Amino acid sequence: MSKVLFLDRDGVVNIDHGYVYKPEEFEFVPGVFEACKAFADAGYKIVVVTNQSGIGRGYYSEQDFSNLTEWMKGEFLRHGVTILDVYFCPHHPSKAEPAYLQECNCRKPAPGMLLQAIDEHQIDPSQSIMVGDKLGDLIAAERANIATRVLVRSGQSYAESTEQHADIVCESLADLPNLYL
Repeated sequence: MSKVLFLDRDGVVNIDHGYVYKPEEFEFVPGVFEACKAFADAGYKIVVVTNQSGIGRGYYSEQDFSNLTEWMKGEFLRHGVTILDVYFCPHHPSKAEPAYLQECNCRKPAPGMLLQAIDEHQIDPSQSIMVGDKLGDLIAAERANIATRVLVRSGQSYAESTEQHADIVCESLADLPNLYL
């Protein structure tokens, strides 16, 4: 069984500029590569789980997302970090084109992406960590029995009660190795 550092993408891996799908618009959070390398060196695998309603809304295609994902994984590799897998949800329950307009079990706060990764990669949730910047990330982790839930502030505004769902609260992913490892 593997231990995994689960990462939300927008707001955790990259600065959330809203519906990013082109490499030239993708701005990595400072220190993200070093933080992920520290976790990889400590025996964690890295998995990204990301809601991507921009696909469902028609702002960009699944192929656009796939192209950006391959580029992002390549950037991590250039920094000595392998991304084990990337899971995404293109759906939205009310703001999407017909093919993507649905309640699903993969859109966070539902735990579907996490559970799929756990099943496909023999992940031990009791040794794993979820890092997110929204309440939905933390609730999905709770529902998937992920042991440690981390909230990064990342400039997001959220209700103070959101922090009650987190085991650790920090400014960004770059701070996590010093707090956890």
